[in-house]
Amino acid sequence: MKDWPIGIFDSGVGGLTVYRAVKKLLPNEKIIYLGDTARIPYGTRSPSTVKRYAHQDAAFLIKYSVKMLVIACNTISSVAIESLKLAFSVPILGVIEPGAKRAASITRNGRVGVIATEATVESDAYKIAIKACQPEIDVFSQACPLFVPLAEEGWSSHHVTKLVAQEYLKPLIDQKIDTLVLGCTHYPILRNIIQEIVGKNVTLLDSGECVAAEVVDLLQQQKAFASSKNGDDLFYVTDSGKRFRRTAELFLGEELKNLTAVDIWQTDTTANVLGSLDMLTELSDIH
Repeated sequence: MKDWPIGIFDSGVGGLTVYRAVKKLLPNEKIIYLGDTARIPYGTRSPSTVKRYAHQDAAFLIKYSVKMLVIACNTISSVAIESLKLAFSVPILGVIEPGAKRAASITRNGRVGVIATEATVESDAYKIAIKACQPEIDVFSQACPLFVPLAEEGWSSHHVTKLVAQEYLKPLIDQKIDTLVLGCTHYPILRNIIQEIVGKNVTLLDSGECVAAEVVDLLQQQKAFASSKNGDDLFYVTDSGKRFRRTAELFLGEELKNLTAVDIWQTDTTANVLGSLDMLTELSDIH
């Protein structure tokens, strides 16, 4: 089991911020990465749809005998992690709790901002997790749905991105936050522009770096560190890999090897059943 790979999945290229952080701390670990590029973005989907997608993503990686799953997506972590833990027997780590713990520990004035997808903001996952650590902290959340396509497009320094960021971040600046959680794994791709707008006195917190530290802790507890480098990392996408490759290589600063497009739709029939049941529940609530 020690030499089994680590599975990481996200809706697209944003999860590579988690991949990079894990790789930096654990260079000997083999990683299998899945980006569900055909169905991005997850952040505007209903909870039932996110759960269905997440179960299909996880089931695909489980086929490769991964020793753990890392959810490199705040949206999935906020709405689907518990159902994933019930469905799969391997350890599963999300990005919400590690980021929340870190934010609660470093804020100086007790005013924390969170930028995330619409689904993550609506779930209040970060607010709940931060206040579980320090109830007196004030948490201010802002959905930034356009950040994901801008990051996917590779517009990390484009003037349009700066204009969008100014609009999104102004309410948080007005609240005098001193810590800002980048509550979507795509957002660190835009880190320089975000930092420029909020100012140097606001600490940006990359939840990917926080979860990477948790991966190290878990492997240490289980004595499951890889004994040696066991082959190249593998990258899978569910749509054409051309755009993914371009943005990934720009972000990682190296050639992306072993990139393959795959069809995961029929990977896990139980995920389809779960999705159907969740959808029926939503419809019954509406009517």
